[in-house]
Amino acid sequence: MTPRLDGELGRREFLKRTALAGLGAGLLGLAPGTAQAAPQVHRYNPLGKTGLKVSDISFGGSRLGSGEERVVLHALERGVNYFDTAESYTGGSSETTIGNALRGKRDKVYLTSKVYVSGGERVKDFMGSLEGSLRRLRTDRVDVYFHHAVNDVDRLKKPEWHEFTDLAKKQGKIRFSGASGHAGRLAECMDYVVDSGRFDVILIAYNFGMDPAFYQRFTRGFDFISRHPDLPRILKKAKAKGVGVVAMKTLMGARLNDMRPYEKGGATFAQAAFRWVLSNSDVDALIISMTGQRDIDEYVGASGWKATARQDLPLLYRYAKLNGASYCRHACNDCAGACPHGVPIADVLRTRMYAVDYGDLRLARSEYSLLGAGASACLTCAHQSCAGSCTYGLPVQTLLRPTHRMLAGPGRTGPAV
Repeated sequence: MTPRLDGELGRREFLKRTALAGLGAGLLGLAPGTAQAAPQVHRYNPLGKTGLKVSDISFGGSRLGSGEERVVLHALERGVNYFDTAESYTGGSSETTIGNALRGKRDKVYLTSKVYVSGGERVKDFMGSLEGSLRRLRTDRVDVYFHHAVNDVDRLKKPEWHEFTDLAKKQGKIRFSGASGHAGRLAECMDYVVDSGRFDVILIAYNFGMDPAFYQRFTRGFDFISRHPDLPRILKKAKAKGVGVVAMKTLMGARLNDMRPYEKGGATFAQAAFRWVLSNSDVDALIISMTGQRDIDEYVGASGWKATARQDLPLLYRYAKLNGASYCRHACNDCAGACPHGVPIADVLRTRMYAVDYGDLRLARSEYSLLGAGASACLTCAHQSCAGSCTYGLPVQTLLRPTHRMLAGPGRTGPAV
C-alpha cells in the first residue's frame, strides 16, 4: 500500500510498516561485531524511468579520501552498484579514489557526480567541470550528473545549465541529469525540478525527522513539530512523473554513537532509519556516506526491507528526543531573513553538523567554503537579530560565530571578540 501523504500515518499503513515485527536478528541485520554471514544488497529498484536498476542502499562518497579504494571495493562486493560523488568532495580525491577502485568494472556500476552552480557559469564552464570529473573517475561518461545543492529556483532556470546537459547527453558524456537539494527553499526548488520536465533524477534530503507521518504517534511527547509537510507530496509527484528519487541525510544528523546503548535485538539505529526511508515506496534508493568496511556491512543489513520493524519506531523516537533540540533542520529554512547581513544561517549550521555530528572537519570546511563570507558578519555583530528565529528553539546566535572560526580558512577568521 502506498503511504498516505496527507501528513497522517493511517492505521493500515502503520500495520504494514510494523508487519515484520518480531523477526530474528538474522533478518534485521546484526549490530557491528556480531558473527553472521556477510550481508548483501537484496533489492535493486528502477530509478524513475531512467532504466537504471540501483541498489536500495547505495554509496555516498562525500567523505571518501585518497587511498581508500578498499572501501569502494568492499561496497561493490556487498552488491552496491550506485556510487555517488562530486567534484568538490575531499578536493577531488573522492572521484579519484572511486575511479581507481572501479577501473575495469565500469559495466557493473552506475556513477554519478555533481557540480555546484553559482549562477554565472557558461556552458563551457560546466563542460570543463564535467570533463575534470570524468578524468578523475577514469570513465567516458557518468550515469547521472547533478546540479548540486540547489537552494535558488532562479539558478535552476538558467538556460546555460540546460544547454549544457543537452549537449553533454548528445556527446554521450552524461546519460541523465539531476538536481540535489538539502538546504533552504527545498520544497520550492524540488517542485520546480519535478514540474519542469528537464531533470531525470532528484537527490533529496529525507529522513524520519522530516516526515510528518513519523510524529503522528508521538506528538504528545514532543515540544516541536515537523516543518516539512511538502516532502511526501513532492516524492509522490516525482514518482508519478517518472523522476527517480534518491534520499540522502537519512540519519537526521548521524549521531550514531548516541544510540549504541539502546540498540537491541541485533538491529541498529542506522538500519532503523534506513528502513523508515525505504518503507516509502516513492523512494527508489538512499545514499549514505560509507567510510569503512564495518559500517558498510551494518548499512547493507537494512537492504531489501519495505517496512519498518516494531523495534525501529521506539529507537527512532528516542533519537529524535535526544537530538531534536540540537539538530538544525536545514531544509526548513525558517530562519531565512533573520540576519540583516544576509548570513545563510541554515547552511552555516549544516556545515557545523558535518564537523560536530559527523566528525568530518574536512567535509565541513569544504562545504563552508562554498558559502562565500559564511558567518563572518557574526564576528562583529552586536544586535543578534537571529535570536529566536529557529522554530525548534536552537540558540543560533551562539552557534554561528564559533562555527565560522572553526571552518573559515586562514585569513577569514576575523578579529577576536
